[in-house]
Amino acid sequence: MSNEEKAKTSSRLVPLAIRYFSKKGYKVEQEKTTLEGYSGISRKFDLIVQKGRLVQGVWIRDWKRTIGVNVVINLDKASDDVGLSNPIIIGEKFSDHAKSYANRRKVTLLMKRQITLGLR
Repeated sequence: MSNEEKAKTSSRLVPLAIRYFSKKGYKVEQEKTTLEGYSGISRKFDLIVQKGRLVQGVWIRDWKRTIGVNVVINLDKASDDVGLSNPIIIGEKFSDHAKSYANRRKVTLLMKRQITLGLR
């Protein structure tokens, strides 16, 4: 899948995610943001959301397949590198390993179904 295809697949879920976070009391700071990490590596986030003092990076993966632990680890590392805590990833479904890692590292996994139900 090319980067252009990836961008198209996640773009359908972005407006839903923005509405979801706004309804939950978050302030949506930025969309499609690149931040430079302490490592010097540029890190990309689909959204930056804030609630109170907590600022979180969000990745949106509108894929037909299960999101594996490697994606969750990469988000966790990217967030840590730019000084954001408790990252959030939105997707269709997550592997058991991804869920286990997210639970240990305080990464929030939101399923597409939760977002659409949360908007009702």
